[in-house]
Amino acid sequence: MKVLFAAPAHYWQPWAPHLRASCPEMELAREGDPAGFDALIYAPGYPEGGQALDFRPFTRARLVQSLWAGVERIVANSTLTQPLCRMVDPGLAEGMADYCTGWALRAHLGMDHYAQDGVWRHDQTPPLARDRNVVVLGMGELGRAVATALAGLGFRVTGWSQSGRPHPGIEVLAGPALPKVLARAEILVSLLPDTTGTRDLLNAARLALLPRGATIINAGRGTLIDEAALISALDQGQVGHAVLDVFRTEPLPPEHPFWAHPGITVTPHVAAETRPATASPVVAENLRRAMRGAPLLHVVDRARGY
Repeated sequence: MKVLFAAPAHYWQPWAPHLRASCPEMELAREGDPAGFDALIYAPGYPEGGQALDFRPFTRARLVQSLWAGVERIVANSTLTQPLCRMVDPGLAEGMADYCTGWALRAHLGMDHYAQDGVWRHDQTPPLARDRNVVVLGMGELGRAVATALAGLGFRVTGWSQSGRPHPGIEVLAGPALPKVLARAEILVSLLPDTTGTRDLLNAARLALLPRGATIINAGRGTLIDEAALISALDQGQVGHAVLDVFRTEPLPPEHPFWAHPGITVTPHVAAETRPATASPVVAENLRRAMRGAPLLHVVDRARGY
């Protein structure tokens, strides 16, 4: 099978050896006649120059395999008619669980309360994890991994998704229950994708539903939070702290008010990264399925956007 590696140039060196090792029967190329490729391995930013890739010449392609978990920058391409599959990487899920549990524990234990300034602050004892309510918005692959990790630490975890699809050991509530879920979220972890239904989901009205002083950890998409509403909620003490890893504009501009706000911790989109070593076997499996006409893994529903 002939596969086009349609990703920015800096992806090639870390990805190519792992992809070839996972799928030795593949002929992996960075260029060639579009009509000669059986599949594409794709990441936004290809081709260079800012223009969107025209998928129409790839008349033989049976699969467009995204290297990203988020596909909002791909599904909007009207030239894409081939099956599109998002990346579900075990390493990415592990990384997201590490990030979210780390920041959740920091909030839960009040680690930032103990300034190293000679003052003996013996006035606050955190509850046990089993007495702390944590809510995970978005119960896809990443959300389920995070919810499971947090529950394993003893937190009282509630998941929320539009469908309410159950997950073992976790109470998962569906769309209309969002106000109820937010009302219990002492720590709120947001892992929702960017869709028309999730943009500005956390607006002023919904932020007001949180327990006063709640912590928000957003590692989903920057469009989920109304930025002005978040700053207002922080200034009023309704939200105690926000850890933000994703933003509407990335890199986050130096002049953006998030950088200077004492209630916000900015991390530079590092919560979870697709790792070539763990993701390449997933790509290989989908390539083989495409070639034999078998059902593909993690096919994107373009109407839903994920």
